[in-house]
Amino acid sequence: MVKRQAEESLEELAFKNSPLSKKVRVEDVSEIEEQRNGFAPSRPVNGHRLGNDARNGNNIMAAADQEDEELEEAGSSPQPPQAEDEEDEERSAYSTISRQTAPTEGYSDLYLDTINRSVLDFDFEKLCSVSLSNINVYACLVCGKYYQGRGPKSHAYFHALEIGHHVYVNMQTKKVYVLPEGYEVKSKSLEDIKFVVDPKLPKEEVSLLDKVAKDAWDLSGKKYRPGFVGMNNIKENDYFNAVIQALAHIPPLRNFLMLEDLTSKSELVQRFSVLVRKVWNTRAFKTHVSPHELIQQVSRQSNKKFDLLHQSDPVDFLSWFLNNMHLALGGSKSKPGTSIIHRVFQGKLKIESQRITAKADAGDRLRFEEAAEVIVETTRYLMLTLDLPAAPLFQDELDRNIIPQVPLTSILSKYDGVKAQEHLSMRKRYRLLHPLPPYLLFHVKRFSKNKFVAERNPTIVTFPVRSLDMAPYVEPNPAVHPPGEPIWYDLVANVTHEAVRTRDDSVEGEAERKVWRVQMRDRARDEWLQVQDLFVERVATETLFTKESYLMFWEKRREGKRKGRGS
Repeated sequence: MVKRQAEESLEELAFKNSPLSKKVRVEDVSEIEEQRNGFAPSRPVNGHRLGNDARNGNNIMAAADQEDEELEEAGSSPQPPQAEDEEDEERSAYSTISRQTAPTEGYSDLYLDTINRSVLDFDFEKLCSVSLSNINVYACLVCGKYYQGRGPKSHAYFHALEIGHHVYVNMQTKKVYVLPEGYEVKSKSLEDIKFVVDPKLPKEEVSLLDKVAKDAWDLSGKKYRPGFVGMNNIKENDYFNAVIQALAHIPPLRNFLMLEDLTSKSELVQRFSVLVRKVWNTRAFKTHVSPHELIQQVSRQSNKKFDLLHQSDPVDFLSWFLNNMHLALGGSKSKPGTSIIHRVFQGKLKIESQRITAKADAGDRLRFEEAAEVIVETTRYLMLTLDLPAAPLFQDELDRNIIPQVPLTSILSKYDGVKAQEHLSMRKRYRLLHPLPPYLLFHVKRFSKNKFVAERNPTIVTFPVRSLDMAPYVEPNPAVHPPGEPIWYDLVANVTHEAVRTRDDSVEGEAERKVWRVQMRDRARDEWLQVQDLFVERVATETLFTKESYLMFWEKRREGKRKGRGS
C-alpha cells in the first residue's frame, strides 16, 4: 500500500497557533534544520535553556508548554492566539516584559546614590531631548536630560537600558520612578528635588518675604538672597529679564502668583507663576534662574515679536505682557478691575482736547486759533508716558557734550491739567483722576524714530526714592481724598538703559548696543540692589538717579504708614 504524503509538515502544524512572535518561530525552525544536520542546540528562554528533548521534533508542544510556564513565573502570560488578526503575530517582545510595582524588600533606596543634583536644571522648557514632545516628560536625575514616557517602548526606558541611568522624575506629577523596573520611589531624601521642580512656599513664609531678612545657600555653599537672584541672558533677552524681575517685586502680584492655584489657567500664567516662585525660592540648587520656559511661551503667543534671539523694547514688552496676562486671568476688555493686573496697575485719566485751525489774517499772516469747543473724555491706563525735553545739539566751550538733568516733577507736569501738549491738529491737556492705582508705571520716553534715523535722549531724570507727591497731578475729589493732602508714592523698581559702543564692520565703524538693568529695593534690609542678567550687586540709594531711567515702578504708600529709614 502506497503511503499518502502529508499536506503540511509537522513543523508548520506545531507553530500554526503558537503565541510566539514570527521572529522566535523563524529561529525555532532554523534550529530544527540544524537538528536534521546532526546538531542539537538549545535556546535560552528568560534566562534558562530548554533541554534537547523538549526542542527536538518528538515533543514540540511540550516545549511550548514549558515556555508558557516560564513566562508565567516571570510575571507575564502569553497573549491569546487570534488567527484572524495577523498584526498580533508581529507583536513586540516588549509586551511580555514585567514591571515592578514596588522595590524589592530591603532595596528601597537602590540607585538613589547615582542622583547628581549639581546637573539638575528644571528651568528649561519641558521637551523630550529625542522626540521634542512636551507630553508626559520625565527628567533623568543622573544626567538632567528630559525624556518622554517610562513604558517599555519609551525614550526614558531605552535611556535607562543603554546608559544605565535609572532614576527619573515626572515633571508634571513630581513622582520619582526607577527604570527599567518601573516602580515608584517614595523616599524623604527626594523631597528637595521635588521642591525645586515646582517650589511652593506656605502662606506664612510668603507673608514674611518683605519683613524678615533671610539668606540662603545653594548646593555649592554660595550665599544668595531669595528674590534677588540673577536671570540667565540666553541670547538677547536682557530686556525681558529686567521687566520680569521688576514685576516679581510687586507684592500683590507676587503673592497672587505664589499662593493661588493657577493650574486651570493658560500656559502663560502658569509659567510666569513658576518663574516668580523660583526667583523667591529659599531652597534653590543654584543662585540664578533661567526664563527659558516663559520666554518660549511669550514668543509663541506674540508670533515671535518678543523672543530670546532679538532685543526688544522693555516698554513694548511690558505693555504686551500685562494685557495678555489680564486676558489670560479671565479679565474683561471693557470692565475695569476684573483681574489682578488691572486692580494693581490700572488708573483713570481725563483728556481735554481742542482743535487748532490755521487762518490767514488781513496782512496775509498765518494765525492759529483754538476751537471754542473742548472735548472731554475719560480713558484708562496701565502706564504713563513722560516726555523729556530736547537734548542739546552742540558741545560746550570745552568741546564736551553736556548731559542735561531734569527733575521728575518737571516732566510729570504733563498731567497737571494746565500744560498743553500739541498733537497734530489738536491741543490736549491731561489730568489724573481719583483713585490712583496702588502702583504707578512711568515710561520715560528716550527713543524717537523717523524715516531716516533713530535718536536717543540721554537726559538724566532726578527723583526722590521716597515720598513722591502725586497730589498736584490729580483732579481734586473730596469724596475720595481730602483736598490739599499729599498722596505719597515710593520707588519699588527702576529699569535703566545704558548705551555701549561696540566695534562694527559697517561703514560707521562703531555700533551702539543697548544694555538693560533693573534696580530693586530689598524691603527687609532697606537696601537697593542692581541686577544685570547674572550679576547682582548693591548700589547706593543716592546714586540711583545717575542712570538713564527708562521704566519706573512706584508704590502708593498706605495711609498712616511711616516713611521708614532713608526717606
